[in-house]
Amino acid sequence: MRSFQIVSLGVLVVLSAVGLVGFAQGFGQRPNVNPENQPGLEVPAVTPGPGWKACPRCINGAHMREDRRKANVDTRPFDKHDLTGVWSGDPKNIEANGTPLDNNTRPPYTPEGQKRFETTISDSVEWNSKDRAYNMCDPFGYPGSLGYNYGFEFAKMPDRVIQFFEIGHWWRTIYTDGRQLPPDPPITRFYGYAVGHWDGDYFVIESNGYDERTWLARMNATVNGERRQAGVPHSDQMRITERWKRVNYGLLEVTVSINDPVVFTKPWVSGPHQITLIPETEMGEHMCVPSDAIEFNDRNIIPALKNK
Repeated sequence: MRSFQIVSLGVLVVLSAVGLVGFAQGFGQRPNVNPENQPGLEVPAVTPGPGWKACPRCINGAHMREDRRKANVDTRPFDKHDLTGVWSGDPKNIEANGTPLDNNTRPPYTPEGQKRFETTISDSVEWNSKDRAYNMCDPFGYPGSLGYNYGFEFAKMPDRVIQFFEIGHWWRTIYTDGRQLPPDPPITRFYGYAVGHWDGDYFVIESNGYDERTWLARMNATVNGERRQAGVPHSDQMRITERWKRVNYGLLEVTVSINDPVVFTKPWVSGPHQITLIPETEMGEHMCVPSDAIEFNDRNIIPALKNK
């Protein structure tokens, strides 16, 4: 148990440190790498014990590719109406940490949207002073957790689908029992209100009622010639439509459409994006623990800033 606690704290420290680096889009992503220059199967996959599996983030790309090969993911029979599985990375970068929105298709801000964006710009060039998720362990919300997640799992139930995200141990419930979205949610939620239905081979998720404190993505801004970290805002009027398709046993495809007339001049359509199945893995526990984050900042970040 002691060694597990040490490993968990180490992962959190890395997460906290990465959170203080400037991002062009989304959250921190593992860069595209040449698999031939990376650790391979000679590095053993570490599991909690017999009968347990490693989490997607806990194994390297070589193990991911080998497990996909053994599972015959490209030719194995599958149910087009079942998204069940642990998903992470994409065909071009299997070790990618999430699926960021495409910033190239982001529409212009409305005047109100521009004002909201400006309030997200950091007061400091050293770190993002406005980022509640990294600074105070606020949930990423959605689609923030799609953009950065260390892997996620779809679990199918008779009247709902659960999407569980590794980062933060956060989840959202997508109801499939025929209910409609609340027209005017009395309370906003970090992960909104979501309903789903099948349209042919596409699982369509519609959602609304999002808490305005979350950001859709991270980006950079320029203030007096200095680069500052900032976020892409949204309003509580935002409505999201997603179209998910299981292309084959080992590949998902999703297109995300964000309609927020308060912030954007037109809908933001991102995708289609592809996400790979990582067989022989299961969710772990990567939480943002406030007490650990405070300790890390007190020992490392604050002293570093004082020395500038």
